[in-house]
Amino acid sequence: MADFVTVTYGQTGASQSVNALGMRAMQARAFDARNSQYLLVKAPPASGKSRALMFIGLDKLENQGLSKVIVAVPERSIGTSFKSTKLTEMGFFRDWIVDSKWNLTDSAGAAGKVAAFKAFMASDDEILVCTHATLRFAFDQLGAPAFADSVLAIDEFHHVSADENNRLGEVVRALMQDDKAHIVAMTGSYFRGDTAPVLQPEDEGRFNRVTYTYYEQLNGYQYLKTLGIGYHFYRGRYIEAINQVLNSDLKTIVHIPHVRSAESTSDKYDEVDRIHDHLGTVLEKDNETGLYSVQRADGRILKIADLVDDGPERERVMRTLRKIEGRDDVDIIIALGMAKEGFDWIWCEHALTVGYRGSLTEVIQIIGRATRDAPGKTHAQFTNLIAEPDASEERVTDAVNNMLKAIACSLLMEQVLAPNFKFRTKADADELDGSRKETDIVYTQDDNIIAIKGFAEPSSERTRQILESDLNDLTAAIIQDTDVLRAGMNPDYSPEIVNQVIIPKVIEHKYPDLTPDEVEEVRQAVVANGVFKSPSVQIEQHGDTKFVRMAERLINIDQLDMDLIDSINPFQKAYEILSKSVTEDVLRTIHAAVASTRISMTEQEAVSSWPRIQAFRKEKGVAPSLVSPNPIERRLAEALAWLQAKKRERAKIVSAES
Repeated sequence: MADFVTVTYGQTGASQSVNALGMRAMQARAFDARNSQYLLVKAPPASGKSRALMFIGLDKLENQGLSKVIVAVPERSIGTSFKSTKLTEMGFFRDWIVDSKWNLTDSAGAAGKVAAFKAFMASDDEILVCTHATLRFAFDQLGAPAFADSVLAIDEFHHVSADENNRLGEVVRALMQDDKAHIVAMTGSYFRGDTAPVLQPEDEGRFNRVTYTYYEQLNGYQYLKTLGIGYHFYRGRYIEAINQVLNSDLKTIVHIPHVRSAESTSDKYDEVDRIHDHLGTVLEKDNETGLYSVQRADGRILKIADLVDDGPERERVMRTLRKIEGRDDVDIIIALGMAKEGFDWIWCEHALTVGYRGSLTEVIQIIGRATRDAPGKTHAQFTNLIAEPDASEERVTDAVNNMLKAIACSLLMEQVLAPNFKFRTKADADELDGSRKETDIVYTQDDNIIAIKGFAEPSSERTRQILESDLNDLTAAIIQDTDVLRAGMNPDYSPEIVNQVIIPKVIEHKYPDLTPDEVEEVRQAVVANGVFKSPSVQIEQHGDTKFVRMAERLINIDQLDMDLIDSINPFQKAYEILSKSVTEDVLRTIHAAVASTRISMTEQEAVSSWPRIQAFRKEKGVAPSLVSPNPIERRLAEALAWLQAKKRERAKIVSAES
């Protein structure tokens, strides 16, 4: 099994230390924005978002004139994160107290919860915790005006969608239109994994954003030192292959595949039994805790929690897991749709997931189960067990697509887990004189700043805002784009095509309000950041001179230019590891499937290429050629041919009508 990503952290303790008010670093950053009517907190799992909401919500009740705080979570198990907490013991001015009758996540069933919600809204009490579903049903009966002067806090905000059929999104849009409530949105991953944005640009623009990166969180831990993300490919049935990656010495959460997926055997209960058999001999099931006792071959007794069984027993197991304190309280958790978002088991060392997960959000949430800091835990591991594509299967293209998308997840995590860089133009004589224009990016002492010749610095507040707070989200959109991924894995497409032609399409689609110059500014920053975050690119000091090792070359850092950066394939590392992880037959199958699907020329790309075509013609004196050895020129020629064909079609239609 090969790790696609291995990251080492500094164990600085910075993200865990608290200030005089009892706030950790992320919480203090969010609290600084507490006066915002619409606040979006983007921070990774285990960074303390739930307590940050407590601080913010109590300030809004005490100092901002708001009357109620309503916390909505996606599932009941997360409700415990918002239980009553004595904040005054750490220096805050007020405790977070949730009356048990207003914690609507404590019991199963929907009966009476909407009535309880309505009773709370009519009372003088201040804090309620419920599920997203309860919020939606109650909102249908109460309407937006009932939420005036209330704070609505939505945990795991990526469940919201701008799609008109998304009911949670309807609640958010209605409240923002009424403009009388405050909204605090919290998420560890702002991208949904599908094509629907979380919010429309005009709504999203009204949120004040607080971003705390995965790197800041993990680098500031006390105990966790390294994180590995890897893939193990198998043939046949996963229940025969899982013994190669499931190490019962590690505290592990196993997520078995969705029942309707190709990896599933369609009998989830039998799959759990087979995993038990791999681990050892089942001795008994504890009637009080609901946990299984399984004896390994060496005599050690494992405590196994089964969350796959969705019968009445699962409620007992969930109660047990909510009370976990010690390292030895449970050894392995087997789950299907649970134990992802907001599930807190700090001792988890290994998140083992079977099958391709279609949502990048889901993958990041699962990884987050293993990245809690805990005494004695120095390494965390995520492993994805994925079926190898078989050329004899009818759905080989789908299998290859799933494998490529899994690789996309590793590429995204490589970006998310590393520190961000900031880039500036490499000037000539006055590079280091310290003079900057007022419109330039503000650099701090802690920033990783790289000067690049030909780099287009952000020229507007809009592009600066995108690069400051949306960089990971934009990177996710780019990495999971089918054309980007296929081009990156296809030798017929050069790195320049990926970086300069296909990536701008994604940026233009995500931010249709940007000018061509702004698209180019964002593109250069995203590509440069991706290149410098790759472990294959390293900055080295030789004597008094710094060098950058990239593209199998050692380059003086003073000679960096944008053309060199654009010549680097952002998918090269993943491709190399994939090549070493599968057999030659499988690799040939992947090549054939990728090559057989030509990246299409869309109207959007053709139209957006027109300024580049004009610039090429002005500079060269001729139109771009379809037979040029330069891949970018060929792609521009294809766009020109597409536009000319459309022009001829329209001319024929006009002629026929006349």
